[in-house]
Amino acid sequence: MQTLVTDRPEEAASWLNRSETVAFPTETVYGLGADAFNPDAVAKIFKAKGRPSDNPLIVHVATPEQIGEVAAEIGETAKILVERFFPGPLTLVLKKRAAVPEIVSAGLPTIGVRCPSHPIASEFLRHCKHPVAAPSANVSGRPSPTDWKTVYHDLGGKIACLLRGEPSTIGLESTIVDCSVNPPRLLRTGAVSIELLRELVPDIEIATACKPGEAPKSPGQKYRHYSPEAEIILVESPPSNLQTDLHAAWIGLAAPPAGAAKSLQCRDMDEYARVLFGFFRTCDAEGIRTIYCELPPEKGIGRAIRDRLVKAAGEEVKNSDKQ
Repeated sequence: MQTLVTDRPEEAASWLNRSETVAFPTETVYGLGADAFNPDAVAKIFKAKGRPSDNPLIVHVATPEQIGEVAAEIGETAKILVERFFPGPLTLVLKKRAAVPEIVSAGLPTIGVRCPSHPIASEFLRHCKHPVAAPSANVSGRPSPTDWKTVYHDLGGKIACLLRGEPSTIGLESTIVDCSVNPPRLLRTGAVSIELLRELVPDIEIATACKPGEAPKSPGQKYRHYSPEAEIILVESPPSNLQTDLHAAWIGLAAPPAGAAKSLQCRDMDEYARVLFGFFRTCDAEGIRTIYCELPPEKGIGRAIRDRLVKAAGEEVKNSDKQ
């Protein structure tokens, strides 16, 4: 298959409306979309990504008014969050309509719904006949793509069309809140922080990781994600030096340690979030074997960065004094 790269949202939508897969930019990361009501088209997403079938997809809508096309009910909590954060980097898990294919929800009675604020994504979705099921546009398990070239690197020749846009401005996947339960639960952290959520809905709880055998209600709960080829080492502060490893890199808020072959000192946590996945990809391209990552403060978007780093490492936090 030859992947068409286009700058025209209406052209990209025409491919999706013909039961094909289309990658498109959003403010969080690039997504890989298919018609949410076409199970054969959605199956192409799983094939292209190598994605586990029990990992549910998020449905993207052009406007908040479209939520009712996929959700059976929208409770008061969801309405409050929609009013404040839609369009934007927030996904709500709601009870789904029976018409939504099981392949989209991984057989669950719920569905994740999001309304992106990215102008190109909004125009693309307006040209699509139905809401669009879309996970991140990358090979499953790899760092999510924040620019179109990364999408093409992973999925070129595997998908029908790639809608080209500017790099994502947030760089981390959307926050996910389960509004199908009471009290509501934060399933995945993102740019909409728990602090912001609790200003509106004080009783929101933070969900624990999926237990063995338990079906995940949202992406990012069960499987290892966001992982580069390099080993990830998580530290609270920089090691004294990296001179023993000529293939080590550093990313964080603090100044890099001596001996780093590649480093990126971020100005603030927003920049850290925006550049993290791209830095992972660059390190892999340059043959970096080890990436030392500073764990930011666990507040605001820092909580989301920590979540992605821990999942990328596939292990618990290491104490930098022992490095």
